[in-house]
Amino acid sequence: MLFSGRYDLNLFEEAAANDEPLAARMRPRTLDEYIGQEHILGKGRLLRRAIQADQLSSVIFYGPPGTGKTTLARVIANTTRSHFSTLNAVLSGVKELRAEIDEAKERKAHYGMRTILFIDEVHRWNKSQQDALLPWVENGTFILIGATTENPYFEVNAALVSRSRIFQLKKLTDDDLMRIAKAALLDKERGYGRYDVEFEEGALEHLVSVASGDARSLLNALELAVETTPEHFPPEDGARIYISKETAEESIQRRAVLYDKEGDYHFDVISAFIKSLRGSDPDASLYWLARMVSAGEDPRFIFRRMIILAAEDVGMADPNAVSVAVADAEAFDRIGLPEGRFHLAHAAIYLSTCPKSNSALGFFDALSDVEKEKAEEVPNHLKDPSRDSNGFGHGEGYLYPHAYKDHWTPQQYLPTGLQGKIYYKPSSMGYESTIRDSVMERREAQLEAVTEDLYQENLTFSPGDKARERWIARAMSGRSDNLLALSRKLYDGITIPRYENALVLNASHGLLLWPLMKMNPEGLSMAVVRNESEKEIIEHFSSELDPLLRPVVVVSRPAESFSSMEEGLLFGVVSGRNILSRLSEDKRILPLIKARLEKDGCVALLEAIPSLSMRLSAFASKSMQDKLMKTERSIYSESSPLTGWGKKELESAVRSVFADAEIEYVENKEDRFLSRQALLSFYRNSYVSSGVEEDAFVGEFENKTVKWSNTVAVIRSGVK
Repeated sequence: MLFSGRYDLNLFEEAAANDEPLAARMRPRTLDEYIGQEHILGKGRLLRRAIQADQLSSVIFYGPPGTGKTTLARVIANTTRSHFSTLNAVLSGVKELRAEIDEAKERKAHYGMRTILFIDEVHRWNKSQQDALLPWVENGTFILIGATTENPYFEVNAALVSRSRIFQLKKLTDDDLMRIAKAALLDKERGYGRYDVEFEEGALEHLVSVASGDARSLLNALELAVETTPEHFPPEDGARIYISKETAEESIQRRAVLYDKEGDYHFDVISAFIKSLRGSDPDASLYWLARMVSAGEDPRFIFRRMIILAAEDVGMADPNAVSVAVADAEAFDRIGLPEGRFHLAHAAIYLSTCPKSNSALGFFDALSDVEKEKAEEVPNHLKDPSRDSNGFGHGEGYLYPHAYKDHWTPQQYLPTGLQGKIYYKPSSMGYESTIRDSVMERREAQLEAVTEDLYQENLTFSPGDKARERWIARAMSGRSDNLLALSRKLYDGITIPRYENALVLNASHGLLLWPLMKMNPEGLSMAVVRNESEKEIIEHFSSELDPLLRPVVVVSRPAESFSSMEEGLLFGVVSGRNILSRLSEDKRILPLIKARLEKDGCVALLEAIPSLSMRLSAFASKSMQDKLMKTERSIYSESSPLTGWGKKELESAVRSVFADAEIEYVENKEDRFLSRQALLSFYRNSYVSSGVEEDAFVGEFENKTVKWSNTVAVIRSGVK
């Protein structure tokens, strides 16, 4: 029979797919199939939102082999409407890159289509190859997705790194690997779901354990175990395949841990060594030192790091530490290996058992001031008098310390604008503990010697240049001191991972929102506000941010807001202010919050207790006071759903849902200005029935500043 020349592509694709290894066949095709990396792909996480919205900017995926970097790129390829191109840095060079550039430019010019370029093993390209890519990432011809097993901050062009978001993929957990294995065993199309695969007790667990977080290693071992057990593979559908523990052990061999002096592991081990020295653990220090020596690390590199640590982390707590480290390094240069290992060990033991102080870091605070501020004038009494003391009086007023008792006298040595600034902060460890008191006493005496008009206490904070930090600082700058103090108390000790989701109810203008957004730049921040005006203010302050980093702002009553949230969306922290104002009527809100909390999530609420608040009658004249007090007895009666509850009712409602809740009561005092607008609102909502005319009521208090106080409950649950 003659061949017709027509191809059934589906048959050929299916045949090719069946010939692929199991690890390739089981690659997830969608985000929902992707297992693991919840810290960057969980619901509400930044990367997941970017992929779903098809708004991906340049990214670099960094992590060990088998954690899903290439797989994640394929998921993006299946999701995006952009053209998706792939290069492997091992197999491709500048020639292939230029071809991709030409095609991407043509797509953009003729069809307005973006191009996403995925480069696997991007660290394998040398600097010139990476430089060739940079302009096309900068001008938007490409959106780059790079994948690397090496730390991109060391191995990838710094300019490329600065233009990309870095997402670190972690080794998969045993639970993740077990889910992956079971998915392969149950999948009838791509895996082994057509057969009855059974494992001896502990056999599958052994594969998972030895795979050590590497999904590819697990699936390769699973494939070997399943396909070599029957006499012929594939067997008939429904055939039983029994995997013994011995077979599982033969199918996966424990991988040797390699120490690559040029790789990321090299930096991790030296980091562990330095941290063990800093942490005063001689046993761990010797272990990591042995790891490096055994792997052939250059001893001079190790000594260099120990000499740095002797000044940075031991410092003035033991001024001899530098001398010991340098002496051991010089001795090693004379003796060499193998006997020189004694000097490595000697230095490591000495440094790990020294008292520690990092007070030398005060120099970098001073350097920062020098770099940020304009050059300060040298005080006149410190200027050199040898050249022009007669003309300008340079040096006049200088007190010669050796002419005084103990060879010291109080005077200022800092420039005028920095007087009172402290850089050196002696610790209470080792040698420094013996000089600490005298340093502090002399400093106090010097401050007393400064005239009051010269002394300026610097209490300002200058945020970094990043847009996120700028707008958060600006948004918080206009808040009242009292509310800021309460928010700090509320969030004291609360920390959440960078990728965690946060929800703020009754977010108002964002007082409780901004601090949480500092903690979770890669998570979802959601603010529920009462009206469009509040929404507009928050969105205005966040308009400088990348759209994916802006908070989601919802106009709703707190209790109603939960029904519109995505199913399964959970929060690491739920915060809010005065969300229980109608406590006696509506207790739904607390169970709704609990249902949306992560397993180890926390709740942080500020609740003003109206029945314990200051009342306006306290500031009225005697002629009006009796009428207002009569009305206020009605306003704050137990029958009022808004104001007729106190501490007892609050504690009962909160602890019925959050049994571990801590409730602290704070008396909040502030100077409150009574504007006409506020008074009209008071009158029309509460005081109309008092018998006092509106004009008289407003005239009694208008434009007065009063000492107002109220009681605020600080409610926290789940705070570690």
